[in-house]
Amino acid sequence: MSHDQPTDERSQKEKMLAGEHYIADDPALAHDAGVAKAAMAEFARAYEHDVDAAHLVLKGLFRHLGDTAHIRAPLYVDYGFNISFGEGSFANFGLMALDVAPITIGRDVQIGPNVQLLTPTHPLDPQARRDKLEAGAPIVIHDNVWLGGGVIVLAGVTIGENSVIGAGAVVTRDVPANVVAVGNPARVIRELT
Repeated sequence: MSHDQPTDERSQKEKMLAGEHYIADDPALAHDAGVAKAAMAEFARAYEHDVDAAHLVLKGLFRHLGDTAHIRAPLYVDYGFNISFGEGSFANFGLMALDVAPITIGRDVQIGPNVQLLTPTHPLDPQARRDKLEAGAPIVIHDNVWLGGGVIVLAGVTIGENSVIGAGAVVTRDVPANVVAVGNPARVIRELT
């Protein structure tokens, strides 16, 4: 190998965690996704009979899960290790949290049914997509936010404290604190005092 050609010996997981392009079907990432899939199945089984046991499954999967947080099954994640879910926060049935980048959910957040938090991004370049490259950008949902049913939050979005996102909204850019936003794409329609 010549000295003028730099090599990048980092793993695909390291690239993913750095927010860089990585190969999504990497065997090590597939293993991590398999671990998450098994944990989600265990969580769903436990949730039917013992909510506390189900909570412990997610505590082992997530980066952080508040003791007073509650997530209803079913739950869908890519890996789980990139998710922080704060104290007193609640997610109704069918949360999809694709966590190729960090997803940070603050305290006392209310998440309606079938909400999607989507951190993955894909290149616009057709060849890069054929090469199976993907990247991601974090999602941050600050304290006391309410996401109505069916809300979709896209990669790189931050939602400010106390804000409300109306049912079915598609959040494509940051939302400030203390507002109501609705629609596709979501837009602020009023301030909260």
